[in-house]
Amino acid sequence: MLPRHVYVHVPFCARRCSYCDFSIAVRRAVPVDEYLDALERELALRVPADQAWDIDTLYFGGGTPSHLGPEGVSRMLALFQSRFALAPDAEVTLEANPDDITERAIRSWRAAGVNRLSIGSQSFDPRVLEWMRRTHSTEQIVNAVEAARGGGIENLSLDLIFALPETLGRDWDRDLEQTLALAPQHVSLYGLTVEPATPLARWRDRGSVREAPEERYEAEFLRAHDRLASAGYEHYEVSNYALPGRRSRHNSSYWRRVPYAGFGPSAHAFDGTRRRWNIAPYTGWVRSLAEGRDPLEGEEVLTDESRQAEEIYLGLRVADGLEVDEGMALRVQPWIASGWAALYGSRLRLTPAGWLRLDALAADLTLVASH
Repeated sequence: MLPRHVYVHVPFCARRCSYCDFSIAVRRAVPVDEYLDALERELALRVPADQAWDIDTLYFGGGTPSHLGPEGVSRMLALFQSRFALAPDAEVTLEANPDDITERAIRSWRAAGVNRLSIGSQSFDPRVLEWMRRTHSTEQIVNAVEAARGGGIENLSLDLIFALPETLGRDWDRDLEQTLALAPQHVSLYGLTVEPATPLARWRDRGSVREAPEERYEAEFLRAHDRLASAGYEHYEVSNYALPGRRSRHNSSYWRRVPYAGFGPSAHAFDGTRRRWNIAPYTGWVRSLAEGRDPLEGEEVLTDESRQAEEIYLGLRVADGLEVDEGMALRVQPWIASGWAALYGSRLRLTPAGWLRLDALAADLTLVASH
């Protein structure tokens, strides 16, 4: 069966954020025509022209998809609608920076079919935004939310990054208050991590930045959980909160291990047993398609062991939890005693404190399952 979920990677950004290690292309002038021409070639190579392909979710991520502008995003959507049949209730998400969201852009995107925005707000503190090398202001976050709702896109998600260096003096509680004041339908929380070859890694290596200690990382995560849960948000995945009925349907497909298709530089695809991924650098992806070659860079077929490890990890990272056997249930008793997990019949669910230890707990349970 053809996947019913499609991801599209739009790599362009105005600048690289201090913490970012994603596959991006920093461009002052975005090559919209070149990018869309390459996307059209990739679709022609991979999407059967004589076969109906129905999809439930379409997600434009990046990079900064909104950097294509009002017309560029509309053209991109039209391109995909010419190849796919969107379900009547399809979720169409566009990742957007606040400074790209204007009344004109919203009118154009809404008319093209966008019905959900994931807004990269990250913080409401001007000093923090400058340190992160973000291109927007605090006021632009508020204006973006108002413009989106005024133009008919009401399903909004806001991103926040926590556990920042203490020297920034960031007021985490104030950021949470300002987020809740905007009443988004969805909130994503990401703890700051230092990735190799990023500006942040260079700052750390020369001693100008110190990472937040584990204790503060945990305290900020749990404080955010309490605030959001009290406001009616469901903590449905380790990093994600949503009002009832507003979970990200697209991202949830990844966590359920259902097939999905991917297009654009560095995009991944999964058919249930095999993963494939595209060439990551934008120029390499464009060149491959211009020469008539599939931009596939690599693939792997999941073994029984890797599939089992993945099922355990993904099961533990979502609120629905993981079905466990008797041996696993015995193994997790110390977790339960520590307040990291709870058993509901044969279903194991991690608590917020347990999610902070997700990698270690998943590795431990995988070891039990493999014996």
